[in-house]
Amino acid sequence: MMSEQYLSVGQVNNYIKNIFDAEFMLQNICVYGEISSYKISNNIAYFNLADETGILPCVLFNASRFNVPNIGDTVLVVGSVLYYVKGGKLSFNANHIAPYGKGLLYENFLKLKNELEQKGYFASEHKKPLPERVSRIGVVSSSTGAVIQDIINVTTRRNPTVDIVLFPVKVQGVGAEEEIAKGINFFSEYEDIDVVIVARGGGSAEDLQPFNTEIVATATYNCKKPIVSAVGHETDFTIIDFVADLRAPTPSAAAECVVNDIGNDYAMIDNLYNYCYDNIIDKISELTDNSNKLLEKIYYISSNIIEKNNNLIDRLSIKINHNIDVVVTKYQNQLDILKNRLDGLNPEIPLEKGYVRVENNCTTIKSSNDISSGKQYNLIFADGTAKVRGE
Repeated sequence: MMSEQYLSVGQVNNYIKNIFDAEFMLQNICVYGEISSYKISNNIAYFNLADETGILPCVLFNASRFNVPNIGDTVLVVGSVLYYVKGGKLSFNANHIAPYGKGLLYENFLKLKNELEQKGYFASEHKKPLPERVSRIGVVSSSTGAVIQDIINVTTRRNPTVDIVLFPVKVQGVGAEEEIAKGINFFSEYEDIDVVIVARGGGSAEDLQPFNTEIVATATYNCKKPIVSAVGHETDFTIIDFVADLRAPTPSAAAECVVNDIGNDYAMIDNLYNYCYDNIIDKISELTDNSNKLLEKIYYISSNIIEKNNNLIDRLSIKINHNIDVVVTKYQNQLDILKNRLDGLNPEIPLEKGYVRVENNCTTIKSSNDISSGKQYNLIFADGTAKVRGE
């Protein structure tokens, strides 16, 4: 009952394989296309041929027989289309590959690059410098995968205080360029964002095409915030790399460029502290030495001044004493003269020499003519008195 109504996976795959095997137009044909990815394992080359409509996965055995093409080269590949039942995948098994000039994707890349360069999109004077220190980063990238995690890890390691704001976008496929441009425009008006990182991991040429579009280039050019592009591997170059203010080879490198190492800041602070501390100690020591020298100088000067003043005082004291002695002697002599004069006028002095003073009623009798007979007179001696009468 089951076999009459349903087909097994193997039956379907075998049916598809038979269709491809029987189709003459898919056997031993030559296909023209652009190499969009290329890798070799065990001398087997796995690559994609691409044009503007899509891609064709190819396998080339004994790949060492041929020169390795570059991504973006247009080649001619000879082989047949095969369908692998086990994997359920279609592949073009190539037996020969030859170069055929530059590819369409590369030509479109160069055309847009030249147009934007003529418009001044790559001009150095339009480049905005990155801030020395950031507090918040805007990231335009996929919300899944290693890219955003690498940015978070590097940022956390270098400075855990920095915030990351993610605007999740498709980074390849249909509509990716519109989402990327929208994310850039969003952060352009985001007031608290210091810098924007636009990032994705490595991929084929067609995977990176959203970053080779004019809409993304224009959003990058018009962004008010500095933009760091980190698209693909170090060897990959896209249009946004030329328009951005800085190109980083990887998303991790972009975070390294943007986020300052807080360890360096701590070291700088320590060095500054030590520098200031040493300078302060040196200054204190210098001021102390200067103060001591000044005190010594003041003491020396004051001692000299005191000594000079003491000497001056001594000299003045001697001079004053001398002058006093002179003055005192002078006045003493004058006093002696006056004393002698006074002594000469003292009526008691002659009495001491044996003279007698005659008085009558306390009046000194100066002449014998003044003596009257019968009157009583007092004789004044140096050591006493006596009474007499005049005759």
